[in-house]
Amino acid sequence: MKLLLVWIISSAALITVAYLLPGVSVQSFSAAFIAALVLGLVNTFIRPIMILITLPATFLTLGLFIFVINGLLFWFVGTHVDGFTVEGFWVGVIGAIVYSIITWGLSAALLPKRGTKN
Repeated sequence: MKLLLVWIISSAALITVAYLLPGVSVQSFSAAFIAALVLGLVNTFIRPIMILITLPATFLTLGLFIFVINGLLFWFVGTHVDGFTVEGFWVGVIGAIVYSIITWGLSAALLPKRGTKN
């Protein structure tokens, strides 16, 4: 049940990002569902590998290179999922930041805290 709620929160965050940023568009809620699923899978499997590969650049930039990785992955998903588009790299970076903030805020507000009973 919690996984479904996280998926819905991520989809709502994607729709909000598309509403806020002119370079990001989501055609429908089902496209947002698919894009949120693909973003979750990419962040689970590909992002750690990319962070490991680019560890020297991340150290040199004091961790700021992770924003580049997040933007690239956001842009990558936007080019591969029908109905979800990201117009460029910088839009991807800003979109990834806004998406993370909105997802964090909605999760903090809607999901139960750790250690509490449902």
